[in-house]
Amino acid sequence: MTGPFDREAAMAGLTRALPYIRLYKGRVFVIKLGGAASTDAAVLRRLAEQVNVLREVGIRVVLVHGGGPQSTALASRLGVATRFVGGRRVTSPEALETVVMTLNGTVSTAVLAACRAVHLPAVGVSGVDAALVRAARRPPVEVEDGGQREVVDYGEVGDITGVDAAVLLRLLDAGYVPVVSPLAADDDGRVLNVNADTVAASLACALDAEKLLFLTETPGILEDRADKASMISCADLALLAAMEARGALAGGMLPKVNAARAALAGSVRRVHIVGYQPNHALLMEVFTNEGAGTLIVRDLAELPAAEQGEAAP
Repeated sequence: MTGPFDREAAMAGLTRALPYIRLYKGRVFVIKLGGAASTDAAVLRRLAEQVNVLREVGIRVVLVHGGGPQSTALASRLGVATRFVGGRRVTSPEALETVVMTLNGTVSTAVLAACRAVHLPAVGVSGVDAALVRAARRPPVEVEDGGQREVVDYGEVGDITGVDAAVLLRLLDAGYVPVVSPLAADDDGRVLNVNADTVAASLACALDAEKLLFLTETPGILEDRADKASMISCADLALLAAMEARGALAGGMLPKVNAARAALAGSVRRVHIVGYQPNHALLMEVFTNEGAGTLIVRDLAELPAAEQGEAAP
């Protein structure tokens, strides 16, 4: 049995969450799950439970998943070489096959199974479905990686040219949680691999989302990448630019930061980067003023005084 202290704490938590529930009811949250999160069935289930709470209080949730670790593992088993430049995957035609199998197969099914386990009505789609995400093959580009600049052909990788979120709105209106894999196609039906962070940001803008949340292995943006205790609770675009200039943002975090910039340049008001640990980090980030990760806004000066310097909803 739960003791009186636990019951009181639970009731206090509900009371504190009520203003946030009122604020976000009926609004859209786009949540991007990192590929690493979907490698652990227990972690996926806990995330699905938290998404179910959001849905039950009236928040309309769209999930976007990655699948990088799984794609790399499958490619290795099949003897397909994997290369990353600037935190982004170079996708050969052979590698694209493993990406399609992973994203639309292994990962999507794992996320949907976790949703099924907690009775969360979810439907899997990809950016190819109903022309949800349209893209064009990326031309060779000059990239700086590790202090060196080189011209890189990313292969079967797409840059987004348009988004038609009608299919997602229909699913949301019917009470479903769309689970989106970040594949896209050009107008000729050529399937392309698109960075999942970029897809999440584009969908958030198209849906006029209240929040874009990235669930990651790290607890948030770190001042020192080697020290998880150095997490920054709140950041704006100027701070991110300064951190990037001194090399504090690199690898997989840089695409997330760039996606955050794109979302904030659109219609999204707030972006969050939060770890999938502790167990209820997502709910703490959404329903408490203290949060659990890093809040990103356009300008910290625009935040209410009570929120400046703290992670906030």
